[in-house]
Amino acid sequence: MCGIAGIVAFTETGKDFFSGMESAIACLGKRGPDASGIFAHNKVVLGHTRLSVIDTSASASQPMTDASGRYTIIFNGEFFNFKEHREFVLQSAIGAQLKSGSDTEILLYLYMLEKEKCLERVNGFFALAIYDRVEETLFLARDRFGVKPLLIYRDDDKLFFASEMKVLMALGIPKNLDEVSLFTYLQLNYIPGPDSIFKNVKKLEPGHFLKVEIRNQESETVKYYSIPFPTPEYIATASTLPYETQQKKLFSLLEASVHRRLVSDVPLGAFLSGGIDSSIVVALASQHTSHLKTFSIGFRDEPMFDETRYANLVVKKFNTDHTVFSLTTDDLLADLFEALDYIDEPFADSSLLPVHILSKHTRKQVKVALSGDGADELFGGYNKHAAELRVRNNDPYAKAIKLLSPLWKILPQSRNSTMSNRVRQFNRFATGMKLPAKERYWRWAGFEDETEVKKMLSGKGFGQEEYLERKKEILKYIREDGNINDVLYTDMHVVLPGDMLTKIDLMSMANSLEVRTPFLDYEVVNFAFSLPVNSKISERGRKLILRDAFRNILPEELYTRRKQGFEMPLLKWFRGELKSLITEDLLSEKLIREQNIFHYPAIQQLKKKLFSMSPGETVDQVWALIVFQYWWKRNVKIQN
Repeated sequence: MCGIAGIVAFTETGKDFFSGMESAIACLGKRGPDASGIFAHNKVVLGHTRLSVIDTSASASQPMTDASGRYTIIFNGEFFNFKEHREFVLQSAIGAQLKSGSDTEILLYLYMLEKEKCLERVNGFFALAIYDRVEETLFLARDRFGVKPLLIYRDDDKLFFASEMKVLMALGIPKNLDEVSLFTYLQLNYIPGPDSIFKNVKKLEPGHFLKVEIRNQESETVKYYSIPFPTPEYIATASTLPYETQQKKLFSLLEASVHRRLVSDVPLGAFLSGGIDSSIVVALASQHTSHLKTFSIGFRDEPMFDETRYANLVVKKFNTDHTVFSLTTDDLLADLFEALDYIDEPFADSSLLPVHILSKHTRKQVKVALSGDGADELFGGYNKHAAELRVRNNDPYAKAIKLLSPLWKILPQSRNSTMSNRVRQFNRFATGMKLPAKERYWRWAGFEDETEVKKMLSGKGFGQEEYLERKKEILKYIREDGNINDVLYTDMHVVLPGDMLTKIDLMSMANSLEVRTPFLDYEVVNFAFSLPVNSKISERGRKLILRDAFRNILPEELYTRRKQGFEMPLLKWFRGELKSLITEDLLSEKLIREQNIFHYPAIQQLKKKLFSMSPGETVDQVWALIVFQYWWKRNVKIQN
């Protein structure tokens, strides 16, 4: 795992930025604390920081140039099956030039042999850049599902790229807010790619590469991988297997995926929450690693949400070397600003806090951790998936909730108690039921509707037409006559890279920890989208095939438990320790009016509702505002 950055100068003026590369890559120190290096040639500068995992010797350092001196690579990620392709390289005319045991070098030589087609061989996750000094081209690529980020800024003089926005800011990009991105962020709590919070900064989309012809300043973006779209015709031809055979195949694919992700020359472990997904990963990894190190968080002051009892059942069954980090919600609060300080683009998924603190403690013992992320998006594990199924099946229970919609609106709504939270969920469900499929997906993916967000922004226009175009692109896979696979497919393109993987990448890299996600092996994903909906989710429950495929090896208690799901105590903090941030600092009238981004009367109304008996969804909205304001003060205000 590493951090990468680069500059391409199209004019002499663009070269003026070369001197800033050393200080810019210093921003990636936590992403790569073990070594750093800079390569410069003619119109290109490449920078790299290294977290040594495979071949920790100096011979695997980057930037890495081949023996001929023509090609140079910087690589952030892992190429898990590189040993399978090493023999292919060795048998080629250039194979004798290999000098290390690293996956990076194999990838570089595969590119020399096959150019962009080499990406088809890679099972792993990555963002990379390869410079060809003869043809004067730069090749940029990102992994199939967007596990690793790659941001790009371009103007007439230059092109910058980097693993993190903080590098681009250090290089001096103009910090012009993208109002459409802000509008979307205030609904979803994150910014979907390819857009970012700044104009002219884009995210290279998952499964894409960009080739830059430096001499003529031309570039082309190409999609090299697509998840198979789950049309009825595709599913009919791709998955004719009986359900029991489907289970066996999924078991085999996941077992192979976990095994691939155990390659490491440094200590490795696994997160273990006590849920099905992480338990499957641990069960499979323990078959190949004796006394696998596993890590959990326990909350002493929130016994309702503490899942360590279930994690311990898995530990006992698979004889892992387990560590529980016993914390309180006050520990999360104490960690809050350290986590927010690392965020370089507004991102308001509050579950980043437990991920940050888990990564911090895990890093003290290992350098690499496996996780169960991705399973919910693949197999239908979220509440919204169950809700969508009810709507599409015209479920009587759903009809009753819709019929009682006027009642939900007048009853207290809050995450602060079980009953008021249930009312909040019923109201959210009833609201979504009334909408067409695309709008329902958008509403349930977010925390605020468009009308309310418009009220929060100042009188300046935000680009309504562009917003609608972006939204249309995001929702293009949702069909009125489709099924839950449409929702899962959209989640894989929007929620997974924009929210879940961003959270894991940011919070693990903030602590120099590499996290690997076996469920996002492309062979597993391709198979998952060949399955009919009823293999994944039905009236019987969610993630059916996943649960059934591993039922014989996991503790039975994991199947009979009631899933709680940890809620961050944001409302408690807003009414207590963080109240001054709302009333006197980040959401104060003085700052809001000086800033001239938000409409203060709407913010004032939001604060009033927050401190009422029925805050509803206001907690999430206020959190999104606080995260944005904290980011803005650190990164934008300073230039004004």
